[in-house]
Amino acid sequence: MDTMNNIREELRQPAQSLRELIPDVIKGHAELSAAAMREGELTRGLKELLAIVIAITRECDGCIVAHTRGAAQQGVTRQQLAEAIGVAIAMNGGPGTVWGPRALRVFDEAVAERAQKA
Repeated sequence: MDTMNNIREELRQPAQSLRELIPDVIKGHAELSAAAMREGELTRGLKELLAIVIAITRECDGCIVAHTRGAAQQGVTRQQLAEAIGVAIAMNGGPGTVWGPRALRVFDEAVAERAQKA
């Protein structure tokens, strides 16, 4: 769980500082994100997979952490994640082969963390 927790810890203070400087922007983003991830015709799990593919494409560690944890909470399987990572690799080529495994490792950490809490 080192990767997931290291990334979260690295971003914690800078994110808090930014939240203090631009609270309305951060609040607006949080509301938009909540609305976009709400269950609808697409399940929340599928939306988390979409977000992970985008996070891989954008090479965003913080996004990978947030959305792999969300995927684990929604019951997404390791195989489902792997297939979504396959789409990211197909669309991104080489960078997908670097960031995809990062997403898989963080997903495994999120699942292990959930299992420890259960």
